[in-house]
Amino acid sequence: MEPRHAKYERLIEYCRNLPPLPTAVVHPCDHSSLAGAVEAAGMGLIAPLLVGPRARIESLAEEHGIKISEFTIVDAPHSHAAAAAAVQLVREGKAEALMKGSLHTDELMAEVIRRDAGMRSARRISHCFVMDVPEYEHALIITDAAINIAPTLEEKVDILQNAIDLGHALLFDEVRVAILSATESVNPKIPSTIEAAALCKMVDRRQITGALVDGPLALDNAINVEAMRIKQIDSPVAGRANVLMVPDLESGNMLAKSLSFLAGADAAGIVLGARVPIILTSRADSVTTRLASCAVAALVAKARREAGKVIG
Repeated sequence: MEPRHAKYERLIEYCRNLPPLPTAVVHPCDHSSLAGAVEAAGMGLIAPLLVGPRARIESLAEEHGIKISEFTIVDAPHSHAAAAAAVQLVREGKAEALMKGSLHTDELMAEVIRRDAGMRSARRISHCFVMDVPEYEHALIITDAAINIAPTLEEKVDILQNAIDLGHALLFDEVRVAILSATESVNPKIPSTIEAAALCKMVDRRQITGALVDGPLALDNAINVEAMRIKQIDSPVAGRANVLMVPDLESGNMLAKSLSFLAGADAAGIVLGARVPIILTSRADSVTTRLASCAVAALVAKARREAGKVIG
């Protein structure tokens, strides 16, 4: 068993050798979001543009002794205006990532997906957690636990491809996706098993590329070799998945939080499928988790530049 945070620490250390990622930090108007952005900048992970009410940001920094004199502040009167201004910075090429501050995710995403002035791409926008589970050998991607509530099969195609591309951006040796359901058998009474089987056939037909994909798989035989053997499952993914695709937001959210609160895991959050990666943080996040989220975004942006394709 590795020490807690070991996978994240390796990720952060790797990304410290990359150029800082120009990042629009949206409405950093509480201590955790402002301090987190400044700390990530101090580690060389991001080059922050602080977007929000100038007087409020400066007052907050002074109150908590946070040094922000070297950073650009883009004045915006309130959170909605800050979200719009941050998206515009991306459209102008001045930022290569967004970072959520002290505003609601829905408020930020409303500006991201605006048809006239947002950051849409041809790909469906989706969320991934990159989880550091101490007792699991691999970093573990879980998708989608924050954006798509009850995705259709068509939407799941993009959600799956986003997660696969993220695995490559994170330099996984091999991306192995388990499409989860309550059982590893295709059951017409359980729609998620039918959709899992359809997604696997799309992989066979190269409509989805870049990974070994199997499903439906139950959680136990997706990540536990002994459970796979007991069920006599012959699969290149079962027992060693490093990407878990859940049926819907509720199951994904519960899975991620179960790992966090019962297994001591950390969960770095990223939104993919827009023009640039979007770093989602929570006030409950540890410092290491915040830094890991920035490191994930840096690798996504690097892969996007190198491949010339939208993966976040």
